[in-house]
Amino acid sequence: TGNKHGYFISIMSYQDRIDAEIPADVHMISGCHDTQTSADANITQFELPDPAGRRGGACTAALLRVFYNDGDDDPQDFQGQSWVDVLRRMRENLAAEGFSQVPQLSSSRMIDVESPMRILNSPSGTKRAVLIGINYVGHNPGELSGCHNDVRNITKYLKGGLGFEGSNMRVLMDDGRHEQPTYRNIMRAFDWIVNVSQPGDTVWIHYSGHGGRLPDQDGDEEDGYDETLCPIDFNTAGQIRDDDLLKHLVKPMREGVLMTCLMDCCHSGTVLDLPYNFIADGEHYGMERNENFDLSNLMDAAMGVAAAAAAAGVAGDIVDECCVIL
Repeated sequence: TGNKHGYFISIMSYQDRIDAEIPADVHMISGCHDTQTSADANITQFELPDPAGRRGGACTAALLRVFYNDGDDDPQDFQGQSWVDVLRRMRENLAAEGFSQVPQLSSSRMIDVESPMRILNSPSGTKRAVLIGINYVGHNPGELSGCHNDVRNITKYLKGGLGFEGSNMRVLMDDGRHEQPTYRNIMRAFDWIVNVSQPGDTVWIHYSGHGGRLPDQDGDEEDGYDETLCPIDFNTAGQIRDDDLLKHLVKPMREGVLMTCLMDCCHSGTVLDLPYNFIADGEHYGMERNENFDLSNLMDAAMGVAAAAAAAGVAGDIVDECCVIL
């Protein structure tokens, strides 16, 4: 930039701080606003090719219908469609079946929603997935009927359409045959995929189950509530807060990894607490910055940089200026 002040401000731009906080390229598709509920639907209405069962999440079914070109059984057909086209077609599919849910896209980067949707990374990278479907078998009230089918339908699409291999997919379902989707097991699955994923890899996270809201604990939520996922043992182990997902899944994922998350649950609009959002409601035309994104950890890092600069002889007023722009 030609001067010390400009250099310091440049390296501490908002996006630079986001890049340092979230090294990976992360996208999340959710089926509704934070204040909306999602639906367990008769997915035969969505005309998916050979669905796993009659019941399923409306959000998952609406997206798969787009991926399969409205029932033509061509899983690659969506390639080249823009993010906004895919989300608006999702909303059209939902509305056609009587659902009022409004899909949202959240991202770790400010992306042009008119650009082609991208969910595959380098061809040489490994494709991995964590798929979670919870029917809450035996819970009364609260038992669901379609979440296992969601996982089976997504698994079929990932394998048949995108070339994922079963050995790189970790499935958690309360069906007596798979790993139980307890709080501990879900967090361990997230830890696993973070630890094994390398630059160039593709990651897919799918959650189908109950979502909730709890009073915010740290003041980073504009509405005063944390959005949550509900593991099978939520009554004893607690719910998984959006802050936990940000800390354990989003932030530690390596630079160069492309991660797409599909959250089919109530109150899921910003459940990953990502810095940019787009609402496919026909009234928004681009991504908007989430002014409540928590950059407190980067604040500490920035102060460390400022201290190092001061120790190297950089004038104190540069440190003051950095603190102001943070």
